[in-house]
Amino acid sequence: MNILMVSSEAVPFSKSGGLADVLGALSPALAKKGENVRIFMPMYSFINRKGFRKDTSYTVPMLSGEIAVSTLSRKVSGVEYIGLVHPYFTERKGIYGDTSFTPYPDNAERFMLFAKAAALYPKASGWKADIVHCHDWTAGFVPFYLKEAGEKAKTVFTIHNLAYQGDFSRFDAVFGADRLPQEMFSGNAGSERLNMLKGGLECADRITTVSPTYAREIQTEKYGCGLDWLLRERSGDLSGILNGMDTHEWNPKADSFFPEHYSSRDLSGKAALKARVQKEAGLDVDPSIPLFSMVSRLADQKGYAELLGGNHPVLEELLLTGSMQMIIIGTGDRHYEEKLMEMAGRYPNLSVKIAFSSTTAHEAEGAADFFLMPSRYEPCGLNQMYSLHYGTLPVAHRTGGLADTIVDLTEHPDTGTGFLMENLSSESIIDAVKRAVDFYADKEGMRKAIRRAMTEDLSWDRSAEEYISLYYSLSNKGK
Repeated sequence: MNILMVSSEAVPFSKSGGLADVLGALSPALAKKGENVRIFMPMYSFINRKGFRKDTSYTVPMLSGEIAVSTLSRKVSGVEYIGLVHPYFTERKGIYGDTSFTPYPDNAERFMLFAKAAALYPKASGWKADIVHCHDWTAGFVPFYLKEAGEKAKTVFTIHNLAYQGDFSRFDAVFGADRLPQEMFSGNAGSERLNMLKGGLECADRITTVSPTYAREIQTEKYGCGLDWLLRERSGDLSGILNGMDTHEWNPKADSFFPEHYSSRDLSGKAALKARVQKEAGLDVDPSIPLFSMVSRLADQKGYAELLGGNHPVLEELLLTGSMQMIIIGTGDRHYEEKLMEMAGRYPNLSVKIAFSSTTAHEAEGAADFFLMPSRYEPCGLNQMYSLHYGTLPVAHRTGGLADTIVDLTEHPDTGTGFLMENLSSESIIDAVKRAVDFYADKEGMRKAIRRAMTEDLSWDRSAEEYISLYYSLSNKGK
């Protein structure tokens, strides 16, 4: 089956977040199973063109006339990457803006051109797509443009994070030189906005998101970001397929970022890694104290308002007990950065690193006994998967992909792999952390839980099978 993935970013060529990782892992997993996969992406200025070859040239109708574009292609891990060449991408510093805080003012026009070029690519290249799989708002208009172009390919639209919708002034619609239907707009009459993600939800044949629980959550007002009504209307076409993780990069038996390797059968390397990280972080080197870690953006979404807010922050209350150690790694909100650094100066059992590197992320995942994830919402989440794979039991809010990957040890002592908090609050964070600290004293229980966690199947192989089933159910081809 010919599958065309459409995304604004894809590893190994461009990345601003987890979306790129999904494209770079799911596509090779599909190719390994015999599917013919191409990824259509912008050819950004920072992409090294070595190894790319000329693919095709064609024109795209826009407000300013017929716009000439071309594509380059390169095969990596069995997947053909198709790079769209146009000054909107090749002459810009970044993906969505020069920095993550300064989006380009013409992003509506940029990604309408991208979506239309993707829809016209099969005819221009002579490569017939059976399935066009569109990812997030930047590819939201592709299903509509495919229908306009008379393409017969079935379309799948995946929501990676519903909060990012590609919301623009309704006047920006004119750049596409099309009379867009009402479905491509959101808001009330007189205050309508162009909404690229909504366009994908309206026009795609099937909708997926990155975990079964998130698929249910986004149909509620709390998590629906103003589109819950539409997702409820299309609930029969909506499903959640849990993302996988890269088990080659994240492998405690052969992690390239630290030498103390270990497995579910031999955890001596994990103990040695914990001792080294404790020492380097300025913490007491004491195996009897449970070590918690957090590696994330320092933002409200990740639970920092609950951890650090109020007159008596939850984190301080936990540290005051003296029964745990904490390592926090990340960057983000300046207020949280300053608060954490101030606290690290007062508490000897807290280590804070306001930076990010792959080495520190891997070491923190491997060295810790528990990984704290009090996220307000988490469509899928990867850190809890890394933690499970590394025998670091996650302590998390029961939401999105966290709920789908962690089995609570309090509720299920014989099958549990972590600790879940039902609602996100100061009290629930304290309760979950205290349950983890108490459980740490049960050495045999810890050993069994770690082994269960490390043997969970979190690979992309499982996810790829689910997508293949979806693709074949949509097409007329049998498998």
